[in-house]
Amino acid sequence: MNNKQGPIGIFDSGYGGLTILDEIRKSLPQHDYIYLGDNARAPYGTRSFDIVYRFTLEAVRYLFDRGCPLVILACNTASAKALRTIQQHDLPAIDPTRRVLGVIRPTVEQLGRHTKTGHIGVFGTPGTIQSESYDMEIAKLYPGFKTVGHACPMWVPLIENGEASSLGADYFVKQEADRIIDKDDNIDTIILGCTHYPLLYTKIRKYIPEHISLLKQGEIVASSLADYLKRHTAMEARLSHNAHTTYLTTENASKFSTMASLFLNHDIEATTVEL
Repeated sequence: MNNKQGPIGIFDSGYGGLTILDEIRKSLPQHDYIYLGDNARAPYGTRSFDIVYRFTLEAVRYLFDRGCPLVILACNTASAKALRTIQQHDLPAIDPTRRVLGVIRPTVEQLGRHTKTGHIGVFGTPGTIQSESYDMEIAKLYPGFKTVGHACPMWVPLIENGEASSLGADYFVKQEADRIIDKDDNIDTIILGCTHYPLLYTKIRKYIPEHISLLKQGEIVASSLADYLKRHTAMEARLSHNAHTTYLTTENASKFSTMASLFLNHDIEATTVEL
C-alpha cells in the first residue's frame, strides 16, 4: 500500500464539476484538490457508454498518477456510464486501496428527506437520462417511488456560451419545466442531475411550482464526502492537507480559466494537460 499523502481528485467532462468542487471545499477547506476538466472532448452527455467509460478511465488513471488516493466523478454522465465498471472491473487491477466515487447515489440517498408523494423528477443531459441510472438507483433505495427523467439538451450549451442569464435561457428553461410537469403533475421533488444546472437555478426555480423541491448536488455530495471520510479514517489519513487546489484542463488553459471564474466567482489559473 502506498502511504504517501495526496490530493482529492475531482473529475468532470467540462466545467460543471466546479460547482461540486466549490461546495466540497467549503465543507473540507483543509484538503488539497486537483480538478481535471476534459474540456477538449466535452460534452460527454451525448456520447456512447463505451466512449464515456474509456474517457473517464483515462482521467481516473491520470489523477491516480498525480497521486490522488480518492477521485470524485463530479459528472452525472460519467457517474452513470462509467463509475460501476471502473469500481468493479478496473480498480481491483489498478490499485484496490484507492477509491472512485460518483454523484448519483449520494443525491438519491437524500430523496426520503424531501418527497411526500414519492414522485421524483430528474433534469439531466441526454446521456444521463438515457442511461436510466437515476431510475435504477432510486428503485434500489426506494422501491415504491416513481421516477420521471427529462433530458434538457440545450441547458449545458447555454451555460457554456455565457447565456445563463439571457432571455433566451428563460425560453428553454420554461419549456423543459413545463414538459416535466406535463409528464407527471404529482412530482414534488426534482433533482438537478447535471452539475452545470445550479447556474440556472434561479431561472429553474422561477418556472417550477413553489411546492416542488429542487435538489442541487454540490451541498449533497460535499456532505456525503465529509461523512465518508469520517467513516473511512484510513482514506482520510492518505489525503494531504495544505488547502491547495490545482486546476487542469485538456483544452486551452486561458479559456478554461476565464470560464471557471463564472462557476467559482473568483479567478483561477489552469494548466493544459493531455490524457
